[in-house]
Amino acid sequence: MISVNFENLKIVYLSDMEQNFVAKNAHPIKDNFITRWQAPSNIALIKYWGKTTPQLPKNASLSFTLTHAVTQTQVEFKPLENPTEKVTFSIIFEGEEKSSFRPKLEDFFANILPYQPFLAHYKLTITSQNTFPHSSGIASSASSMSALAACLVDLESQLSSLSEEEKINKISFLARLGSGSACRSTQGPMMAWGTHDSLSNSTDLFAVTAANIHPVFTDFCDAILLIDKGQKQVSSTLGHKLMHQHPYAEQRFAQANDHLAELLPILQQGDLDAFISIVEKEALHLHAMMMTSDPYFILMQPNTLSVINKIWTFRKETGIPVCFTLDAGANVHVLYPNNVAEAVNQFIEAELLQFCQNRQCVHDKVGTGIKKY
Repeated sequence: MISVNFENLKIVYLSDMEQNFVAKNAHPIKDNFITRWQAPSNIALIKYWGKTTPQLPKNASLSFTLTHAVTQTQVEFKPLENPTEKVTFSIIFEGEEKSSFRPKLEDFFANILPYQPFLAHYKLTITSQNTFPHSSGIASSASSMSALAACLVDLESQLSSLSEEEKINKISFLARLGSGSACRSTQGPMMAWGTHDSLSNSTDLFAVTAANIHPVFTDFCDAILLIDKGQKQVSSTLGHKLMHQHPYAEQRFAQANDHLAELLPILQQGDLDAFISIVEKEALHLHAMMMTSDPYFILMQPNTLSVINKIWTFRKETGIPVCFTLDAGANVHVLYPNNVAEAVNQFIEAELLQFCQNRQCVHDKVGTGIKKY
């Protein structure tokens, strides 16, 4: 199938699988439609670092879906008298118009217009806010793009018939075109994204839930230590691009897929020691790719390393199964099962908050994904 992307005046060739996500019999309605959805952030355990166009991963990844760190988004769809060749929209974030958000959203709408051409018949007013501190260093692209995609698919479901499975898969599919990791925020407690031999229903086009998870992992906690809330010196977008010529890229992609194959039975068995080993290696290997790219860069800060060493010492001395992971930044995600929460929270208060900006920490836990509100 051939679809025209009007905004960039180029032809988009859709694969047989992608054709399934083109809206069918979705005729625009003449009434205003308002919908509100919230979506959580997620934290990858098996990291995705390196992609191809359009937002396709070079290796499979797997993440915990969070609960409290969410983006809440309302979209009002107002019919236009004269449809345009692109999506018309305004964006209000936490009470203020955000012109700085427009370029990314313009790219997003250009990418999804072949799949939802009816959007050109509406003026979209997007109102959004986060439940976590803005500019805190917590990546919000996953939660924001997933919440926005949920609103768009909600309109589509009013215009044409979609099953619940079709809805959730399309939300993940569209969210991916705005931010790769956003496709993993739609459900919980764990989601996998990327084709992998150990996941029979896996695909590069959207994320799927990881099945048969041991109960110990379904109520895991994540304390996000805000080490550095400043803007990263190298964006994730650039970091992904640097993997194209990275000398260790292919080894890294293979390693991530191997780690996922190892982790899946561990998640079913509830083996915390084996879980900790893989999760911490993944975090350090991600940052090793940054330090060995060209140009090379370091996103960890001295306090990041101090926290890691404190966690290692605490775990060795107490035997409590607490570990860390890192996103593409300086912040540390402290992961631990709920049944040791009291001891770990005391440890965080006494030993780790001193390394955070203004002693800030966001306490979160594993969740179930997007919700209408």
